[in-house]
Amino acid sequence: MKKERSNIQLSSYDDIFGDNKAAEVTADQVVEIPLSQLHPFKYHPFKVRDDEEMEKTVESIREFGVLTPAICRPDGKGGYEILSGHRRHHACEIAGLETLPCIVRELDDDAATILMVDSNLQREEILPSERAFAYKMKLDAMKHQGERLDRTSGQVDQKLKGTVSRDLLADQVGESAKQVQRYIRLTNLIPELLDMVDEKILGLNTGVTLSFLDDKLQKDLLSAMDYAQAVPSLEQAQHIKKLAQNNEITQEGMNIILSEEKKQDLDRVTLKHDTLKKYFPKSYTPKQMEDTIIKLLEQWQRKRDRDMSR
Repeated sequence: MKKERSNIQLSSYDDIFGDNKAAEVTADQVVEIPLSQLHPFKYHPFKVRDDEEMEKTVESIREFGVLTPAICRPDGKGGYEILSGHRRHHACEIAGLETLPCIVRELDDDAATILMVDSNLQREEILPSERAFAYKMKLDAMKHQGERLDRTSGQVDQKLKGTVSRDLLADQVGESAKQVQRYIRLTNLIPELLDMVDEKILGLNTGVTLSFLDDKLQKDLLSAMDYAQAVPSLEQAQHIKKLAQNNEITQEGMNIILSEEKKQDLDRVTLKHDTLKKYFPKSYTPKQMEDTIIKLLEQWQRKRDRDMSR
């Protein structure tokens, strides 16, 4: 049984656009807009993935409908840009719906960017690349707003300029200003390396360090990674960055650096899951396996110590 929406009054598409003529819509009015007339916000940094969460969203929409309206703005061409609700839009397509309840707002590019970023930063899981471009887009929009205030008032508004605007953004998103800057640095990575940060193949700090290389050197690094069949550690990335700043690095040099054994690898013994699982019940988790191995090693150590003391 489909659950009714509470406290939301929906107007039909014909009521709003009767005779195919667009009518002015108040800011807080919820209207049903055809999915075909909705499209993503330009340069929208947040990815819409067909994952388990999307399946849950589709199931919820099929059972209850869309409980939270999307937010969009007119694009000036008869359609609408989605500011908040990209996942709901996609879920409605999968669920076979034809329209999406939306709140339509008239916003300039900067205000629309800030709303889009703020609403999507509420997601539970955000990739480093998504956060990086979102922070950059919002920071640029905040600076533009500050510039417009300067031209209007004839005064310099330092609150929305330079490092001060970055500090304001950091406060709004709950990060340190340094961490915001580090995320924004990731936007200088070529797509292949940025994907590796998202997939946790490269650490965040390593990605930030490599972002100081120009595009050519980053592509050379990819070739070196393929040659050495290895990814750079933070120490190796810092070494490559330092050499690059002095124009002393080549792909051949990267090949040599990445072929070196990492310090942590020299101190590590790795047992693959496939090797271990044949010694444990199928129900054991990796954590249970680890705890059991530690206990066995402790017992062996105590026995060895007893034997040596005899």
